[in-house]
Amino acid sequence: MAQLENLLQVLQPTQLLGPANPELSALTMDSRQAAPGVAFFAIPGTLRDGHDFIPMAVEQGVSAVFCEKLPQNTPDHVAFVQVQDVAEAMGLVAAEFYGNPTKKLKLVGVTGTNGKTTCVTLLHKLFRELGYNTGLISTVQNQINETVIPATHTTPDAITLQALFAQMVKAGCTHAFMEVSSHALVQHRVTGAKFSGAVFTNITHDHLDYHGTFDEYIKAKKLFFDRLPKKAFALVNSDDKRGMVMLQNTKGEKYTYALRKEADFKARLVDNTIQGLQLELEGQEVWFRLIGTFNAYNLLAVYGSAILLGEDPQEVLASLSSLTSAAGRFDYVVSEGQITGIVDYAHTPDALENVLQTIQQIRRPDQKVITVVGCGGNRDAAKRPVMADLAARLSDRVIMTSDNPRNEDPQEILNQMQSGVKTTDLKKALSVVDRREAIKTAVLLAEPEDIILVAGKGHETYQEVKGVRSPFDDKQVLLEAFALLQK
Repeated sequence: MAQLENLLQVLQPTQLLGPANPELSALTMDSRQAAPGVAFFAIPGTLRDGHDFIPMAVEQGVSAVFCEKLPQNTPDHVAFVQVQDVAEAMGLVAAEFYGNPTKKLKLVGVTGTNGKTTCVTLLHKLFRELGYNTGLISTVQNQINETVIPATHTTPDAITLQALFAQMVKAGCTHAFMEVSSHALVQHRVTGAKFSGAVFTNITHDHLDYHGTFDEYIKAKKLFFDRLPKKAFALVNSDDKRGMVMLQNTKGEKYTYALRKEADFKARLVDNTIQGLQLELEGQEVWFRLIGTFNAYNLLAVYGSAILLGEDPQEVLASLSSLTSAAGRFDYVVSEGQITGIVDYAHTPDALENVLQTIQQIRRPDQKVITVVGCGGNRDAAKRPVMADLAARLSDRVIMTSDNPRNEDPQEILNQMQSGVKTTDLKKALSVVDRREAIKTAVLLAEPEDIILVAGKGHETYQEVKGVRSPFDDKQVLLEAFALLQK
């Protein structure tokens, strides 16, 4: 419960109408949840404008409405709070309503195109190993210690997020690790959260369907560092050419990590095999269970974050060397016939290239690489021909298929992908619209010791077609295809 008057101390409203100080028991941005004692935030969206639902919220007895534009009729019994940016106001009010839980946590956020999920998952696992109560907010799942809470977005809305932080504090958590998406930064979902640290992994072509241009996408990521407080650390990958850009206007303490350049946290890649990575770090060689150069960067980011949070270097390395990655991130299985299957969330050109280059580095000359790849519908279409070209160039065979077509025609998506495949690569490219059949085809084409990459969906356990989500797990389908091969 909270008094409206107390919540307004964090804002500078343009105008206040109606009762001065109603008591509030809940906050919502969904008019269907409006009721007496609830404050409704009219968020302008890309598809629907929350202002259109103010009458419904009022009809359902809502006690307060936060909006940018006042409706023509403002009933006397409802408090109307007009603000310049209602999304920003929601973040600040939600933090205040839940008692500013992040002031009681060491909260670290990770942003970038690739590596976010792996980094926060490893941080959560690491700090659990080190004996802490911790919280996790990721694309795959949210966790409070070992209790799993299903995730619906990379970064939840501000109300859900602050409620989750409050649950973490109640459970005795001292640390929390979360992915911070570009959408979340622009939409003020993390506004009101106090970060102890921010990590930048890399930035490549993604989400241009939302941000419009690559420059706007970079600016969105940079907002995270621009808003950091002085006592927070800002840790960036300086091997990425935009890494230092992220630090330009930050008030936080600046640190870098790298494999190639000089940095505050630097490692040398000693060995890279299907069994794992060997890195020279802190003057010693350490073996890790993760695979690929991209994971060397993820491990460095996690190591650097742990040290900046005050942990002992040797204890961190000892624990980190035993950890595995997040589900659907270079997740591999081997069939009875010795075919290696790798499931990875790679759904951007850079991520796909990283995974395929990693496979090229660890494969033997006699091993074929067969890639199953699709592109999601109602998302950035410009990357479709690029991803198909990459898959064809870096594989011995490529099977283009559906990912989550959503509301688009799967065949049209495949046509756009095929347009990127060079004439010289067409002979090794197939198109199979049905994803299950595409994975089965890859298995049938494979010989013992070959490597199959199933890219794009990773940890997801569904496929979305025409607004309907049906059960679909790449790893499970791959295992079923392997089992059929043995019969």
